[in-house]
Amino acid sequence: MRWRYRDTVLALCTLAFFATMVGRLVISPVVPIIIDEFAVSNSVVGVALTGMWMAYFASQFPSGILADRFGERPIILVAIGGTAVASVFLALAPVFALFVVGTVVLGGVAGLHYSVATTLLTRTYDEIGTAIGVHNSGGPAAGLIAPPIAAWIGVRYGWRPAVAIGAAMAVPVFVLFAWRVRPTEPRRPDQPMSERLQLEAVLELLSRPQIAFPICLAIAGAFVWQATASFLPTFLVEHRGQSTELAGLVFGGYFVVQAITQVGVGAASDRYGRDVATAGCMVLAAAGFALLIAVPGTVAIVAAVLLVGTGLGWGAALLPRFMDVLSETERGAGFGLIRTVYGFIGALGSVATGLLADLFGWGFAFGVLAGLLVLVFVALVANWVLSLGY
Repeated sequence: MRWRYRDTVLALCTLAFFATMVGRLVISPVVPIIIDEFAVSNSVVGVALTGMWMAYFASQFPSGILADRFGERPIILVAIGGTAVASVFLALAPVFALFVVGTVVLGGVAGLHYSVATTLLTRTYDEIGTAIGVHNSGGPAAGLIAPPIAAWIGVRYGWRPAVAIGAAMAVPVFVLFAWRVRPTEPRRPDQPMSERLQLEAVLELLSRPQIAFPICLAIAGAFVWQATASFLPTFLVEHRGQSTELAGLVFGGYFVVQAITQVGVGAASDRYGRDVATAGCMVLAAAGFALLIAVPGTVAIVAAVLLVGTGLGWGAALLPRFMDVLSETERGAGFGLIRTVYGFIGALGSVATGLLADLFGWGFAFGVLAGLLVLVFVALVANWVLSLGY
């Protein structure tokens, strides 16, 4: 099959997502080392990670507005280049307060990418579920590579070189994207940005039943995803007694599964429907958490990684649901607004899970995550059985 320009756009958007995700994911495997060096608790580190993810999602809405005004290409380049700069700052932070500042800045600049890249792909592809699935695989691919390397470097050389991996990955991707992706025509180059921020228009979009319902589902899913991305290695070390290096490998395996299954989840949503694919993801992930919490042994870990990795790829099934109901002119800022709302609230998963772990233990904290996924499944079934039409 002949390689086309749209394939270049998809490949480089995926690499850009990969680079911005690496900067965030290299922190999780070295959380125990960071806790020891700064003498802080799980809850306090959870606050820093929640700040990072909140900033990540808070920048989604303005990123869509900026892309409508200036085009997608420069916004994505700022996201990649900003990730590199923020990763260096984070690695050099001498005190925990500056470490927190670094995580928030990192989240904010990295968050400029996703909504803008998704909008760019919807302008390029007709089968958006499959394209979004391929693009989403950049995140799990980062999880495949970054955590094991970060864990290995962290144990041998300290957490600072491990965190600096984010910059090493982002710089070459920045160069490739700037070289090969053409500028795009802005959708609304002359509209004042203040008009896009009017409260009435924001509330009108968010109150539509076909948007409000999946936003609620996405909040629960994002809460679980953020908690898992922040604390799965720590859970494996403290609850299951694994070494830091082995926990990093298992964490990487979780993302390997997501990288492989994301495309399939997106294709399933195109073929069988968004809700069916999303409900299936919830069941798989909840079952995987149950195995992690209650069943000892290597086989249980392998099975859990397969189930949780596949199930927490729900984004490839649920997110196209929003694009299906947004008009072409709404997709840039509208999708960014949706991402900001569900992701900002969902980012509380990091601090809430860290607090629950401090108070009740890791088994209870991860049990709460499984319970949230079950609630999403029940909501989807109720919507279908009662023909609510949400």
